[in-house]
Amino acid sequence: MPTEKSKNLKMKKEIHPKDYRFVVFKDMSNEYAFLTKSTVNTKDTIEWEDGKEYPLVKLEISNTSHPFYTGKMQLIDTAGRVDKFKTKYKSHYEKSK
Repeated sequence: MPTEKSKNLKMKKEIHPKDYRFVVFKDMSNEYAFLTKSTVNTKDTIEWEDGKEYPLVKLEISNTSHPFYTGKMQLIDTAGRVDKFKTKYKSHYEKSK
């Protein structure tokens, strides 16, 4: 049941973007992709299943590859993060030996 205070509240106008368009989001770890509307800016494009070309947003992880949703624990080393860490701290590790 609305209260007296809630009756006087009004929603703000003109705060939501108006340039929604269809965009493909693609999980690069397992090639899963989906088409949805978004306002995100991207330079990449991809041809979708319907033959049309859409803007492409590349994802490192999605619900199809995240261990929480899949129930599988897997190490996804995107862009060589483990190698970068080992290289960065190699001298520190060698000093501790």
